[in-house]
Amino acid sequence: MKKIVIFGSTGSIGTSLLDIIKKDKKNFIIELITANKNYKKLIKQAKFFNVKNLIILDQNSFLKTQKILKHQNINIYNNFNSLEKIFKNKKIDYVMSAITGFQGLKPTLEIIRFTNVIAIANKESIICGWNLIKKSLDEYNTKFIPVDSEHFSIWSLINNDSSRNFEKIYLTASGGPFRKYPLNKFKNITPKKALKHPNWKMGNKISIDSATMMNKVFEIIEAKKIFNFKYSQLEILIHPHSYLHAIVKFSNGLIKLLMHDTNMTIPIFNSLYHEENCKIKSLPLDMKILNNLELKRIDKNRFPVIKLINKLTNQDSLYETVIVAANDNLVNKFLKNEIQFTDISKILLKITSLNEFKKFKMIKPKNVEEIEKLADYVSLKINSLSV
Repeated sequence: MKKIVIFGSTGSIGTSLLDIIKKDKKNFIIELITANKNYKKLIKQAKFFNVKNLIILDQNSFLKTQKILKHQNINIYNNFNSLEKIFKNKKIDYVMSAITGFQGLKPTLEIIRFTNVIAIANKESIICGWNLIKKSLDEYNTKFIPVDSEHFSIWSLINNDSSRNFEKIYLTASGGPFRKYPLNKFKNITPKKALKHPNWKMGNKISIDSATMMNKVFEIIEAKKIFNFKYSQLEILIHPHSYLHAIVKFSNGLIKLLMHDTNMTIPIFNSLYHEENCKIKSLPLDMKILNNLELKRIDKNRFPVIKLINKLTNQDSLYETVIVAANDNLVNKFLKNEIQFTDISKILLKITSLNEFKKFKMIKPKNVEEIEKLADYVSLKINSLSV
């Protein structure tokens, strides 16, 4: 039986993974699941899958969980310092790291030594701390699998090709809800409109990132780090149907495309069964989309955050933390109706051009605490800026 851990089991990625495991329950032992506040869903999952270890971070939710499960044979923890106690020196088979935000980086780093395979769906971990993650992966001989549909597609297409025979890699973007929206109306875009993604059901934060195209900027950074590409080798193409996820052009003239249903279950399923010949139910080939992919290059006037890619260097640096932290705060302000939709890109480009932050392009992250400290400072800086 395969022993697994799910960080963020109550979120969309964690829930999708458990839905997959539910159909093959006899072949899995779930050693640990975690949540931030959603203790009711966590308890329900623990009971159904007979999970013996829970981590719930919110103090109030932790106390409620303890009270509800006080007569159950379940270990309940309030932080990730308990990983050593739970696993000691044994290695599990698979970890899904799907905690959102900066708080996902530290546990991701800490679990690597306890697992043979880690699938990471936390963008902040890869963008801000990839050099730390890569060092730990190498040290503990842990295999890494990306979960985002675009990165899983690239991972599948290049198939550990050590020849580096890659000329160009294209990631696709649907264009979100404002692909054809009149530019002169962008200032009047409300959070309600921005949250209506045409293809994907996502959380509020990532839905806004998709509307501004910031999500694709993050994915370009992730692809650069994960696969050790140069930014000049990476490009974003608009593809409204979200059916084609990646294109790899090889220097020998071959071009490979990877497509799958607009469904995160497929990359999650394949990360779980990456060494096994298992089947998943999927839709028939969509000939209508294949005959009209509608691929286009990005309009930077419509999506100005794309200009951030030109600010990036090919070295891992703390500058990526500046970008992530600034964007997080601005999206939060927009969702609270404190700034306009167009202010997200305007302020983001402004703050990342400040000399006090550009200097971080030359500084490589040394530890998680350094990343968290800088993120906190960026947050304070944004609150002091005038729109």
